This record gives sequence, C-alpha cells and structure tokens, in this order.
Amino acid sequence: MAIDVASLEQRYIGACRIREILPNKAVLSALFKVALKLYLTSYVFHVTQAKVRKANHEVCRLEIFLDDLKDVDFHPLLDVFMEVDTSQIDAVDILHKSSCFMSGKYVLSLLRAISQKLRVVDLQDSSFGKDFLLDLSQGGFTCHVLNLRSSHFRKLNMIGKFTQMHTLNMDFSASLSSFREDCFACMPNLKCLSLCETRIANLWTTSAALAKLPSLLELRFQNCLCCEATGPCPGLSPGKANESTDSGHLDCGLQTGLPAFDGEETSSQYENEEIMNFPFDNFDVDHEMDGTSEDSSDDSEVDFSHRHGDFSSVQLFSDELPGWNGLVDLQNETSFGTWNMQDEIESLPSSSNSRGISYPQKFISYHPSPICYEKHYREYMIASLPSLRVLDNLPIKKIDRERANVIFSQHFEYLPYKRKSKESVVSILQNREIKATHTCMHRWRHNGSIVSGKSQYFYSRSLGAAKVGCTAWPFLRTISISESIPRDNSRKFRPRQFEYHPSNPSLMVFGTLDGEVVVINHESEKVVGYIPSLGSMSSVLGLCWLKMYPTKLIAGSDNGSLKLYDLRRMPPTTSGTYGTTGSVMFDEFDQLTSVHVNSTDELFLASGYSKNVALYDINSGKRLQVFTDMHGQHINVVKFANHSPSLFATSSFDQDVKMWDLRQKPIRPCYTASSSRGNVMVCFSPDDHYLLVSAVDNEVKQLLAVDGRLHLDFGIASTGSSQNYTRSYYMNGRDYIISGSCDEHVVRICCAQTGRRLRDISLEDFNMSILAAYLRSSSNSEIVK
Repeated sequence: MAIDVASLEQRYIGACRIREILPNKAVLSALFKVALKLYLTSYVFHVTQAKVRKANHEVCRLEIFLDDLKDVDFHPLLDVFMEVDTSQIDAVDILHKSSCFMSGKYVLSLLRAISQKLRVVDLQDSSFGKDFLLDLSQGGFTCHVLNLRSSHFRKLNMIGKFTQMHTLNMDFSASLSSFREDCFACMPNLKCLSLCETRIANLWTTSAALAKLPSLLELRFQNCLCCEATGPCPGLSPGKANESTDSGHLDCGLQTGLPAFDGEETSSQYENEEIMNFPFDNFDVDHEMDGTSEDSSDDSEVDFSHRHGDFSSVQLFSDELPGWNGLVDLQNETSFGTWNMQDEIESLPSSSNSRGISYPQKFISYHPSPICYEKHYREYMIASLPSLRVLDNLPIKKIDRERANVIFSQHFEYLPYKRKSKESVVSILQNREIKATHTCMHRWRHNGSIVSGKSQYFYSRSLGAAKVGCTAWPFLRTISISESIPRDNSRKFRPRQFEYHPSNPSLMVFGTLDGEVVVINHESEKVVGYIPSLGSMSSVLGLCWLKMYPTKLIAGSDNGSLKLYDLRRMPPTTSGTYGTTGSVMFDEFDQLTSVHVNSTDELFLASGYSKNVALYDINSGKRLQVFTDMHGQHINVVKFANHSPSLFATSSFDQDVKMWDLRQKPIRPCYTASSSRGNVMVCFSPDDHYLLVSAVDNEVKQLLAVDGRLHLDFGIASTGSSQNYTRSYYMNGRDYIISGSCDEHVVRICCAQTGRRLRDISLEDFNMSILAAYLRSSSNSEIVK
C-alpha cells in the first residue's frame, strides 16, 4: 500500500525533532499542497484518488525549491525522499530559481535518493561549483527532464547514467564550446535537446556527438521567437496555433513538462507539416534576456574530459572566445527579420557579420549559438542526423531532407577522396597484401601496356581516409620540450615561427620572440640544436630549410638580421658555442617578415614591411640585388617555385599577387592576379601547377600558376573583420589545403580539387602542428600537434 502524504509529513517532522532542528517551512508547505490537492480531488468527485487522477490525467507532483534549503535541512529531507518511490506522490520536481545555500554534495545525494519518481531537475548557473558538476556528469541520476544552465562547462562529457532522461536543456551555458566523443552515449532515451546561446561552433564534432543519441527527435541551437520548447513552432505549423501555451514550460526556454511524443503518429505529423507564414507583428522583439553569463575566472570552468577519478587537471577557458564577438552582436538577443527565400539557399543579407545562415521562409532566430552561422549549417545537421524531426523549432520535411543531402554532397566531404563508407586499417592492409600477390602472379596486358588495376596512391589514400574516419576528435597534444637548456628565470620558449624539415619528418625548427633558433625532434621532444639570441636578433619571423643541403637553414628576424646555420654545428645546449665556420651572415634587410630559398639552394629572397624584395646569393653571402616598388603596399610573403629556380610569387596588402621571373630581370611581373582584400599568403602547390592565395578574412582561392586564372574559390565564409588575417597551405601533396585565420578558433581542411570541406578542427582539436597564440596576456604561445 502506498504511503500517504500525511505520513511522509509526520516522518519529516519526526526526523527534524530527532536532530533537534526546526522543520523547514517551505518543505512543509510543499507537502501540504500535495496533500491538499489529493484531498480536494477526492472530496469533489467522491471517488478514490487514484481513479480521479487517472481519469483527469492529473499528476500529483511534489515541488521542492533549492533556494529554500540549507545544509541543516538535508538529513530530514533525505529520510522523506527515500520513501517517495513508495508514496502517493507521482513525481518530484527539484527546482532552482536563483541561489542555493545547500552544498552541492547534499543536493546530489537528494537527487539520487529519488529513484523512479524524479521528473524535472532545474539547476541554475554557478551555485554549486565545478566539483558538483564533475560528480553530476560522471555519476548521473534518474530524472526525466534536466534543465542545466552553467558558466562552468567548457567541454561537456556526461558519461554517467542518464537512462531515463528524455529532455536536456542547456540554454545560455555561456562557456560550453564542445562535446567529448562519448558525451551522449549514456542517454538512450533523450528526445529533446536545446543548446541556445552556447558557444558550440564545430559542425563535425557536434554532429558526431549527437549521432550517439538514437532517440533524438528535436534539436535546437537557436529558437523561434515565440517558442520555449524544442518542438515545432505553433506559428509555423497548421493546427498548432490554438494550443494552450500552458504546457508545463518555464521561462527562458526551460522545459519542465513531458513532451507529447506518440510514436509513429508524431513521426508522420512531422513529415506532413507545412511551413506557414509567421505572424511577426504579434511578438515583441525587444524582449530582454534575463540570463547573461557572469564573468568566469580561471578556476571556475571545467573540462569534462577527465575519466573516472582524475579531477586534477582542470582546463580553463576565456570568456572571450576567438571569433565569437565577430559572429553576432549579442545584445541578449538577435532578430533576423523577414526575407524571402528562393529554392536555392541564400545568405543572410542583414549584417556584414553574416556567415550564410539558411532557413526556411520567414523565420526569426533568437539566441543563436555560433554553429548557426556556419555556412549550410541547417543542411549539414539534417543530413548528418537522419532521425531528427525538428531543428530550431522548424519541422524537417521530406523535401528538406532531400535538399540537405544534395547540399551536403556539393559542399562537404564525408571522408577524404570521395570515400562513401568507413574502412578499417586492418582490412585495407589485408587487401593491399592480397592485391600485391595477385598482381605479381596475374598481370595482364591492355593496349600493349601493363595495367595494375590500382594506382600507386590508392592504398596510402585509403589508409588516410580510414584514419580520418575513425573519429571526429583528432588526437591533440602540446609539444613539450625537455628542459635541457638553462635559461634565465626558467623562462619558457615563446615560439613565433616554425618550419618542418623538408626530408626528415621528425625535425622542426622554430624561432622565438626572444630571437632564439631552436631545432627539435618533435616526436621525441628533444632539442637537437639551439642558438641563443646573443643580442644579434630580435623576434624570428623568417625560417627556411635548404633542400639540397638539409642540415642548413636560413633565419631572419624583424630587426633585419639574416643568418645561415648548419645543424651539424649547432649545440643542443648553451654550454657550447656555435662554430663560426658553419654560418654565413648576410646584409640586413630592414623590417623583414619572410625568407625563401629557391629549388637549387643557390639563391634566397627576403621581403618585409616594404614594397621591396632582396635577392641573396647563398654561397657567397652577398646581396645581389634589391627589386624596388614591386607592389603598391608592403609585401607579406615571397615564395620561390618548388621546381623552377627562377620563378617566384609575391603577395601584398595592395590586393595583388604577382608572378616574377628572375631571367627577365623582374621589372614587370609575368602576370598579376587580384583579390578583393589584402593578400596575406601565397604558396605554390608541390608540383607548381597552382598558386594558393589567402587574402584577409577567409578569401582563399586557387589560381593556375601558368597564367593566374582562377581555378577554384573555396568559398569560406567571412566574418566581417578587416583584422582576420588568413593563411593557407597545401597538405598531403596537393590533395587538400589547410586554412586558418587569426580571429577564429578553427582550422579548415578542404579538398584542393573540389573545394568541399572535409573537416573543421576547433582550437582544442588539432591534427597538425599549429602555432597557437592565446588571448590571455598571461599565456605563452605554444606549438600544438
């Protein structure tokens, strides 16, 4: 027989008496309200309570507000909660409005004491601290609806058991920027997820994490103006407009009621709903959001990447995320107004900060996360999550899914080299061995030539595709150089420029802001050679290895100093001195920013904050010539071709890229190609067929090296920032390009033949070495693999 509420109340009072404390008035009031409701219901209908509640679909809920509790209330309330599952109470809601005076460990104990009847848990912001959130994420509990708003979260990793949860709302979690791979693996019944105005930005890792939710039907990174829940907007769906707004939802989009899912009927409803015109005039677009995040200190944010028991290393995150302020002006809300859409996807026209958001007709976005500003965001999410029924309060129809699949295939690569499905490395190696044996035994002739059936690059590309496809979260680690070099005050290296060795992949040279040149084995993390500044160099801005003499390299600094070093004569510590017979000092080049050696190691070029380029002879150490006024503004980069020793290209902030030939005494260029913004970077493809040009704010293009004609525009969305300096390079031969900008926290990898995006790698996720310059003034720059 179920325990009645009166008995629970007496049990609570008795527990308080034993501990010699006064009963909490709020707890008594909550129990009284439940008992009164049961009594009135029974009195009015003159039937049993259970039948009346069942007939009227009423749920007897006990609501406890954490704001009313203190630590002294814990033990008596715990006694009550341990009996709730066998009582007349149908559900317990633990709600939180503003502040809580009960410690986090007591709150978790109360939540976990309720086994089957814990329905809604509403936890607001930073009242409990990071230890509470770590315990919550790794232990879990049995609630059905969790509303969790916190400025502590950065990388979410909820690996505890949340098997009964069907709704998770983390709107306005101001520091939340990414998910760990298994973040949602323990939520098999989660149907509704809301993440409005978080810092989630990466399409690839986000969709991979969400793919672990087999029951997910409704997802939201922004909400329609009138919508509090994640379901279809009533204003956009026929038959929904007259539904009652009192559906168990709290303000600020916090859902506390049970969603109306009904199996196949709901699925069919989503498929058949049509998008209607939205009645914009009926809504107030000047509504003030009451939940701006407070400033977070370094010790207030949590990286939920730790596994069981290891909480010692807490990663920190700045409130100012690179690129976030450039995406949207957060005056607590964003209204995108009304515009007409054609069948083709169009970009948002209302702001220079627009990143090409595409929506169905007449939709107002409210509280968008940065991911919403990614080009083709909606189509990418629909194509990646085939079970999804509602995205951002907009139902997903069959035509939407078909169009999303087309857009995805046009602009994104699922796997490198047009692979359609993931493969295992083991199976590829097995097939390679079988094919090699088969080819040796059974070669056949075709048109008089021997045909192997597979290209020489087939298996290496297959292995590359298999590695990329194994996870959306690349392995990341900072290069930690062993402290074998005594330095003043134990200062760390401050890298400013680095270059991989052209033939030995384990070697790397980097120059520092202090004028040092350091050669390291980045695999063993050992210093191979070290040249201190010795007062002769300032910040090292130019580095280039020689190709035919792979132990030599040229370093240039911003004070104009230029030197050639021989690795064989570089001591690994400051205990030795660098042999002068192995070095060459060149005439200075003022305000130097870049150096580059030609293909025969005979000549090198230097450029800087001027319109001039200097040509040097490496063997003699002499400056041969200075080419003046090659551009209208200063030259950012000069690059020799990889195979022709006389061809070189220059890029400048005058918006021009120019090709030059030393054989023609470069008075005029071979050709000029222009960008719409200042050019930051130019480089040749490994086979010299193409030029890769990077202009300010993600204008990345591939030109035909022979005449400068446009071959491919990569179409990377701009941020609207004139300070967003972009650099791009070829990788894996010329199959792919990698591009990054100083105002954004992502590195983009695109196919060099089609322009399709393979992967965006966020700041916390790198697949290559990057010189990371952090925004905090107290943080050092570091090289990240």
